[in-house]
Amino acid sequence: MDLSLVWAIIILFGIMMYIIMDGFDLGIGILYLFFKEKEDRDLMMNTVAPVWDGNETWLVLGGAGLLAAFPLAYSVILSALSLPLLFMLMALIFRGVAFEFRFRAHDAERHFWDKAFLCGSIAATFFQGVTLGAYLQGIKMVNQAYAGGPLDWISPFSLFTGLGLLVTYALLGSTWLIFKTTSELQTTCYKLSQGISIALLVIIAVISLWTPWMDSRIAERWFSLPNLLWLSPVPLLVIFFFYKLQRALKAKVETSPFLYTLGLVLLGYAGLGISIWPNIIPPEMSIDAAAAPPQSQQFALIGAVIIIPIILIYTAWGYYVFRGKVNKDEAYH
Repeated sequence: MDLSLVWAIIILFGIMMYIIMDGFDLGIGILYLFFKEKEDRDLMMNTVAPVWDGNETWLVLGGAGLLAAFPLAYSVILSALSLPLLFMLMALIFRGVAFEFRFRAHDAERHFWDKAFLCGSIAATFFQGVTLGAYLQGIKMVNQAYAGGPLDWISPFSLFTGLGLLVTYALLGSTWLIFKTTSELQTTCYKLSQGISIALLVIIAVISLWTPWMDSRIAERWFSLPNLLWLSPVPLLVIFFFYKLQRALKAKVETSPFLYTLGLVLLGYAGLGISIWPNIIPPEMSIDAAAAPPQSQQFALIGAVIIIPIILIYTAWGYYVFRGKVNKDEAYH
């Protein structure tokens, strides 16, 4: 068994689950920009109140898995991206406090926690995107240690990916609200989703061209033959899902817009993975070069095999219990 490959799949799966589940959660906070009424904001929060705590479990799993299976990559990535990761975690904490306190605040104080929830959601998402962009553009290493400066993560590309993730999560949030709500809020989300989805398609196109422009090896992987033929289904599926999403929004379908948005997100995630595989630290360090000893990977894998099914079961159970529409008379908090 190739333990490094197994652990790479586990980590990629954990990050993917986090993007999906905490993505629409953070997206709801971002959408506070468009909804000013207390009743609307209460309803938006109630769609995720029963499950939001567990969504971030996947982020912990991905980080812990990286430490256990690829400690060299963990040390280099944290050294290179410590500031944006720290800002992201601070924003997540601030946002979590706002989530709890908002329901308990007096009417005169609630506006403060609304702003805290909004700013925390935007900051957490933006710095996640900046971290992703800085990671994709490559990390400078010398003798298996980070050799760059403390602000190397700031670049036009990383700032653009930060804005791109804001748009991505906003679309996840708006299509989630279409799925979970009714009446005027749902109608507004249909309109918002159309504009946000167009912005997302533009962002996907820009990043798809910018990434190979930054690195000739990525360009060769995507645009050389026969790779161009083998990988062509990825952009074609992006166009297909975007088309289906637009039709579903115009037809006022309730469930499929969220599913099509998930499809776009997963295709974008897959495209970025294809661009850097099998490197765990772009542009050159592979998963094998960064791997922990096999004994350490085997020991950690035992725990992962036990805990991942448990997380999947309680996550699925939570969403099953709180399935269906949420209306203004319900409060889960």
